[in-house]
Amino acid sequence: MAENKKYRIALVSNNAWSIYNFRLDVVRAMHQLGHEIIVISPHDEFVGRLENEGCLYQPVEFDNRSTNPLNDINLYFRLKRLYRKYRPDLIFHYVAKPNIYGTIAARRLRIPSIAVVTGLGYAFAKQNWLYYFVKHLYKRSLGKASEVWFLNREDAQIFKRSGIVDISKIKVLPGEGVNTDFFRPVDKEQPGEARANFRFVMACRLLKSKGVGLFAEACLILKNKGYDFQADLLGLHEPHHPDGIASADLQKWQEAGLINYLGFVSDVRAALEQSDCFVFPSYYHEGVPRCLMEAASMELPIVTTHNRGCKEVVEEKLTGFLCKTGDPFDLADKMEQLLLMPAADRATMGRRGRELVISKFDIKKVQQAYIQIINRTLG
Repeated sequence: MAENKKYRIALVSNNAWSIYNFRLDVVRAMHQLGHEIIVISPHDEFVGRLENEGCLYQPVEFDNRSTNPLNDINLYFRLKRLYRKYRPDLIFHYVAKPNIYGTIAARRLRIPSIAVVTGLGYAFAKQNWLYYFVKHLYKRSLGKASEVWFLNREDAQIFKRSGIVDISKIKVLPGEGVNTDFFRPVDKEQPGEARANFRFVMACRLLKSKGVGLFAEACLILKNKGYDFQADLLGLHEPHHPDGIASADLQKWQEAGLINYLGFVSDVRAALEQSDCFVFPSYYHEGVPRCLMEAASMELPIVTTHNRGCKEVVEEKLTGFLCKTGDPFDLADKMEQLLLMPAADRATMGRRGRELVISKFDIKKVQQAYIQIINRTLG
């Protein structure tokens, strides 16, 4: 039986953090079936955690934002050498450069591979030279993949319509899934009176296109209307990223009492447990944001944008609200509606949100997709 065969599976990404945080449940499912997992990525603090989970690790250094063609050529040869040395039976590539150069290297060695497009990202934000360059590279490389996976239908449609990928290779996943047993609600105070200090929370990378600045502006609008609330912000601050939030802006928002920045935390559950509403006004080219799935799984009502990926996690007025992209006034209006809503009604929204996540985004659906492609490709 194909299910009883043991294979070496490689996961190739721009950091070990994303493998651990987004795909650990997939790794565990493959380990339970006896498959050997090798992680190939730049080194970071999560390498040790993956090794403790039983993964092999091989470093490969690259910058997913670099536009230096010599660095990209070197990445291709480094990946090719690793693939030739370790001979994985199947490779999963994540983010742009592994998808492009790793897929080509795997094809040259006749190793089947899956390209997972986790979101269109920074390169697709504007139709400039970078957009056309990356689009050209995708078109040349993804045809060599066994399958190309997307996390939402809109991204898949863009690649199909642009002629980058043939529809026969496309598969749309329900995001990267969320472990609804791990992200589960805790007992809060009984619905009835709203808590004295209403708490909004936003957890993401601190990028402009994630809507961090819009969150601060919406908080200012509500503060100017006399509302008393707390707005927590969690996430990795990357001030040197071209899309990063400036340190001066972050400090200004904190000093003005608009934002309470809690830094990066590896486990967001405690912050979500203490919150009344999750806010994510992203205009980034998302896949399906994990932060939204986690928040909804913990029964938090959500305010997010009519943005691809984001709107997949909200049923308007049933599990949260969708606001206009890039509009702090509409964002503030939706936040105000939740702030004024009776606690019992917010609790009902939260329960519906968890039901939605369980039905559409539970990690078991994603685990099954990985197991099926392994059996179908290698069995």
